[in-house]
Amino acid sequence: MKKFSMVRWIPAIFSAAALLVGCGGGTGDATPSAMLLSKVDSRIQPVEAVQDVARVKSRSVTAAPSATVVALGELAAEKTQSVDSVGPRLVGQGRDVEATKSLSAMEALWKWSKTPAGGLVAAVSFNAEGAYGLRLGVLVQQLPGSAVVRVYTQAAPGKVFEISGQEILQLIERNQAAGDRSDAARTWWTPDTGGSEATLEVELPPGLAANTLQISVPQLSHVFVNLALPTEREYNAQVLSAKQIGDADTCNLDATCYNDGASERNAVARMLFIKGAKYYACTGTLLNDGSSSGKPYFLSANHCISDQTVASTLQTDWFFRSSSCNSGALQSSSIKKVGGAKLLYASADSDTSFLLLNDTPPAGAVFAGWDASTVAAGVSIIGLHHPSGDLLKLSYGTVVGQSACATISDTQFSCLGTSGNYYRVNWSQGTTEGGSSGSALFRNGKVVGTLYGGSAVCTNRSTSDYYGRFDIAYNAALKNWLASMVTDAGRVAVYRFYNASTGAHFYITGANERDYVIRNYPEFNYENVAFYAYADSNSNKDPIFRFYNATSKAHFYAGDVATRDYVIAKLPLFRYEGVSWYAQREAGNDATPIFRFYNPRTGAHFYTISAAERDLVIQVNREFTYEGPVYFAWTSQ
Repeated sequence: MKKFSMVRWIPAIFSAAALLVGCGGGTGDATPSAMLLSKVDSRIQPVEAVQDVARVKSRSVTAAPSATVVALGELAAEKTQSVDSVGPRLVGQGRDVEATKSLSAMEALWKWSKTPAGGLVAAVSFNAEGAYGLRLGVLVQQLPGSAVVRVYTQAAPGKVFEISGQEILQLIERNQAAGDRSDAARTWWTPDTGGSEATLEVELPPGLAANTLQISVPQLSHVFVNLALPTEREYNAQVLSAKQIGDADTCNLDATCYNDGASERNAVARMLFIKGAKYYACTGTLLNDGSSSGKPYFLSANHCISDQTVASTLQTDWFFRSSSCNSGALQSSSIKKVGGAKLLYASADSDTSFLLLNDTPPAGAVFAGWDASTVAAGVSIIGLHHPSGDLLKLSYGTVVGQSACATISDTQFSCLGTSGNYYRVNWSQGTTEGGSSGSALFRNGKVVGTLYGGSAVCTNRSTSDYYGRFDIAYNAALKNWLASMVTDAGRVAVYRFYNASTGAHFYITGANERDYVIRNYPEFNYENVAFYAYADSNSNKDPIFRFYNATSKAHFYAGDVATRDYVIAKLPLFRYEGVSWYAQREAGNDATPIFRFYNPRTGAHFYTISAAERDLVIQVNREFTYEGPVYFAWTSQ
């Protein structure tokens, strides 16, 4: 008998029913669509697709402040086993950190120093003996939007992951808007550093006192499985090296060795995410929609991710496969994205988790096609997945029927009968394991199911796996996002910059202009996406007008024609620059207010869509006068 640590595998006792591990639930909202389709072909992410600004920056090692050290011992041996239990493959354990558990304890560890720009910077280094990686759970009580948060290792302080405070605030507000008011919703999980040490650094802009920062790190996730794989060069340099992750069962087929699934495999990503401070692995698939819009819809299992707070912690590893057939080495083109996702729909009925990734998929990624028709028994299929979090594997099999699956408890479900919401699949080559959960079932190159669990093992071809039927999930909800052939004027990102020397913010649309500012104006610190609006008048939205004040070196945005005309007629210091984007003057359509502040000392205006940032500015930045909401925009695409 064989047990796996992740998907819902237990020893097979299969006759009329099979006993497997259970799943959770969830809900979501959607916008109805028109001209519905029943199947869609795939598309490839073009090289010219607008990509996110790189989050990893290079800097002088002398720029890193001296860090206070917090040390944890080894993780107890009994907690380092990927035991067969419930849900996804466990790869990391949550650990309490007493030294930084409270605000007061954390405040005592910050050793603030002045930055060249006149702000403050401090850092704390966390070390957990024996860890293959660390993710810090940063609990946010108060965080300035223009603060810069950095994560790096003491071994490489010149290579840092960087994120703005306002982006972290947006993540928290997204969690809370989904109904989670717990500490988990207010926790930002840092990216994995890939080693036993992680340094958290915070830089505050000029004019803010150290006590405006109120964060703590009550927990971290201690990764006890080496999630890294060597590149081909590193692999060849090793002698008698064992694989560093996964050790998937020997009957698993290296996907790189086969022409079957050669396109579809570029739609598949390894998933890593935090749930209750524990770290898990699953598999997910990028999906195309009816209009080939390029929106990064992502399909996985409900028992992997079923709530927004967990979705916000998602990391996706793209092109995570071998460099050549059975090389055992990771190809150098593998790309990691750590921006999380927005949960659109989750249901236990077909074990479906449907997300919109916050990151742009890399060039060459495939948006998989799908087919919402029912698959008959006897049809050949393939599976593409990451068993035990390993390099991408391929399985060949057949749909042998349908089953009705129901939850027995939090840890088990049963499948029986000859009809229901799940396909019963038997494998002729390959298998699935823990880590394969959420992976797609493909028929003729199109997604038709999502892996729920099963009892399939290499040594017994008669046992089955169960896949949630895509047609069930599609008709229940996914059609609202995937099926429309209507190409409308989609929302575009409005990017935000901060000039520490003037204290002014700058907002623009267009990746070319964004990248030009980043390249040519180093005094402007890029703070990521501020909100979303529409790019042209075809959206039937209201124009937002932009002015530039050469004296204050700041921009002013007017949300109505009357204000625009008044500024043009009465305030000659403001140079009219035209329409910046289109939004709404009134509430509705899930729009969120944009709040405006005015600083009479500098003559600069500040805008935010974040209610938390609004409240902090009102409380702390007394030189700013709050002027209320001025128009309405959106927090997502």
